[in-house]
Amino acid sequence: MPALDILRRPGPTDYAEGLALQRHLRAEVVAGRSPGALVLCEHPSVYTAGRRTEPSDLPTDGFPVVEVDRGGRITWHGPGQLVAYPIVRLAEPLDVVAWVRDLEQVIIDAAAAFGVTAERVDGRSGAWVHDDTTTGTDGTRPGSTAKVGAIGLHVAEGVTSHGIAINCTNALDAYAAIVPCGIADAGVTTLSAAAGRTITVDEVAAVVAERTQAAVDGMHTRNRISSTARQETLA
Repeated sequence: MPALDILRRPGPTDYAEGLALQRHLRAEVVAGRSPGALVLCEHPSVYTAGRRTEPSDLPTDGFPVVEVDRGGRITWHGPGQLVAYPIVRLAEPLDVVAWVRDLEQVIIDAAAAFGVTAERVDGRSGAWVHDDTTTGTDGTRPGSTAKVGAIGLHVAEGVTSHGIAINCTNALDAYAAIVPCGIADAGVTTLSAAAGRTITVDEVAAVVAERTQAAVDGMHTRNRISSTARQETLA
C-alpha cells in the first residue's frame, strides 16, 4: 500500500488547529488526492467530549470542554501525551470495529517496544496495563488495570479521523476532575510510570508511525495486525 504522509508537529498544536488540519486532510483523502495521512502531535491542556459524553462525566471544576464529533466520552489531552490522528480510507466492506482493534494493537505494540505489557479489557476500548496502585475516579481501587491509551474515532464517507492518545510522560492530575472515557472504576497511568523510567513522546511517536502504517497495510491485504496478534497469542 502507498505510504501514509507522516506529519510530526513540533511543539504544542492548538486543539482547534488540529481539528482544522484533520478536516483538510480528510477532504484530500475523500477526493482521492491523498493515500492517507498520520498526524503525530501534542496538545496544550484541553478536555474534549465525544458524542456519548454524559453530564456526570464533565469537569467538576468548571474547566471548559471542547465538544467534538468523535465517538466515546470525555477525555483529556495535554503535554507529555502523544496524540495520533490516522486519516485513512477504510477497506471495503467497512468494518469500524476491526479498525478500532487495529488501533488498540498499535498502542499495545508501542508499549511492548518499551517493555510495557498492555492489553485489552473486555467491554472497554483502548489499552490497559496492570497497576495495583491506581485509584479510580469513584474512589475505588480495583487493583487490576489502568488505562494507558485511549481511542476515539469519527468515520464518514469511508474515511476515519480523530484517533488515539497514549500517555507517555504527562501528569495525571487533570483526569481527577472528570470521569475519563466515562469509566469511574478504573484509573489512568503512563508508559513512563508503568516502565519505571522516562519514555518520551518522540520515542513513542516513531513506533506508532511504523505500526500505524502496518495496520493500514494489513487492513487492505486482509492480514490485520490485530488478528495476527490474536493468532500468535493462541498458538
